[in-house]
Amino acid sequence: MSTSISSLPVLRGRGGAVLSVEDIGLVLDLPREQVTFTPDGLGRIRAEGRSVLIELRAKAGATPRVHRIDDVDEAAAAAFADGVNAILANRTDSDDVDGAPFAVVRSLAPTWRTRFHRRILRGTLWHLLALVVLCVVAGSLGRWDLLLLTVAIGGFAWLGLWMGLYGVIRARRERWLYRHGVMVAATRATMSRGAYIYPDATGTYRGFLHGEAGPTVTVAHPPEDPADVLVPASPFTHLVNTYAGAVLVFCCSAMIVLHGVMAVNFLLDG
Repeated sequence: MSTSISSLPVLRGRGGAVLSVEDIGLVLDLPREQVTFTPDGLGRIRAEGRSVLIELRAKAGATPRVHRIDDVDEAAAAAFADGVNAILANRTDSDDVDGAPFAVVRSLAPTWRTRFHRRILRGTLWHLLALVVLCVVAGSLGRWDLLLLTVAIGGFAWLGLWMGLYGVIRARRERWLYRHGVMVAATRATMSRGAYIYPDATGTYRGFLHGEAGPTVTVAHPPEDPADVLVPASPFTHLVNTYAGAVLVFCCSAMIVLHGVMAVNFLLDG
């Protein structure tokens, strides 16, 4: 399909929406999400003036799902619809197909996991910067004992603290999702390597990337935001993150306080 319709125009519509053709089918880019339509799920494309409606295939008696893009060039919309429909007319498989799983929505908004990783990274870098500054000060004063202490104790405490925080905070998020979130099975998609899809409460199929974890994985998301998905760790990993992470946070925090006190004493003595 991609070779046959690769010459079709790119439609640009209201609010920065873009409908284009890629190797995997049609792609509708919206401000906060991206919808990918693989050929097996497409019913027909309708051009209605300056609007293009993407109608999915549906089981007999069911109402087809429709996506749309508005305020596009009218001539380009007609050419786009005619070209895609001409290709779809040559399809020989059964018409009794549910096209919903072939229209995958991927959120472009930052998820909890993305925000969490960013916060952990920022904290790690600021902590590391403080250790580097202390090493520079110790070296400039000729306090090589403090420099070695900072590299040894400070470096170990820096690494252990952020590993522990990562495990504890992630485990806490997983516990919350187990109690209050929605658990659903996600299946491996064929559109790209490591891609999985899962249905939300409205029947819309959403996609995310998780590497090669098997044909199905269990995912969890908050009830109010089905796009904010997280793949919970195994029970053993969750247990390790919770308790080993808490031990690391406690011990490394104590080491950081001890290192700070010792650094002040070294500098005052100097």
